[in-house]
Amino acid sequence: MAVIIDGTALSKKVKEQVRLETEVLVQKNNITPHLVVILVGHNPASESYVRGKERACIKTGILSTVIKREENVTNQEMLDLINELNTDNSVHGILLQLPIPSHLDSELIISSISPRKDVDGFTPVNVAKLANGNGELIPCTPKGIMKMLDEYQIDITGKQCTVLGRSQIVGKPIANLLLKANGTVTICHSKTINLSAVASMADILVVAIGKPKMVDDTYVKSGAVVIDVGISKVDDILCGDVDFEKASKKAGFITPVPGGVGPMTIACLLENTLLCFKKIVGESK
Repeated sequence: MAVIIDGTALSKKVKEQVRLETEVLVQKNNITPHLVVILVGHNPASESYVRGKERACIKTGILSTVIKREENVTNQEMLDLINELNTDNSVHGILLQLPIPSHLDSELIISSISPRKDVDGFTPVNVAKLANGNGELIPCTPKGIMKMLDEYQIDITGKQCTVLGRSQIVGKPIANLLLKANGTVTICHSKTINLSAVASMADILVVAIGKPKMVDDTYVKSGAVVIDVGISKVDDILCGDVDFEKASKKAGFITPVPGGVGPMTIACLLENTLLCFKKIVGESK
């Protein structure tokens, strides 16, 4: 049976480190780190995620503001709002909660966020820095995955690392991070031929494909590390992209859903907010 990688326990450690550092920085600078989350529309899942981020901020001493906009907001109104936040010295981090309504240009809006306040690491400047191997603001989910591998002393050097999914949010950035850590990286996607055969050669398998329980034991090499990024509800029960019951019988390490990658994503968002704060406050002195 696989070792369970406990994202909940590790996230508590990261949050406590953030809380202690925030306390020191607030005393030193007499300024509180401030994260602004923009929420468009009334997507229940997004509203739930934002509430979770608010609670995490409160527990670590970070000021959290949620700005809500209705579904019919225009691209220009969103750009005007972000420009306002970019120039507001009391705001240190800006996050656009995704997904946003289809009539909005998410690429345009994300690109308008100041790279210095881009806690998600999604702006073109921060994406390019990560691709070049010198990223500072790393997307939260991939950053969380790397912390989990480090916590469980999983060596990446020379290992076959396979990523299922090529999104800008998870697939591409985690591939860059694994490559930087000297892994041998393969990115798979919906057009990959013999997907299960390719996946089953991986020493480290990161699954972010968006299909509940798609990855069973046939995708998993004996003793492999399996990181499940997916989260879905099937018959009112939360599950990931990995069939945990089947995959855990072959894996050496595996993340559960819930309690795996999810909590680490929020913990790393707090870390990134603190990074933005330190950069901005440092530059203003």
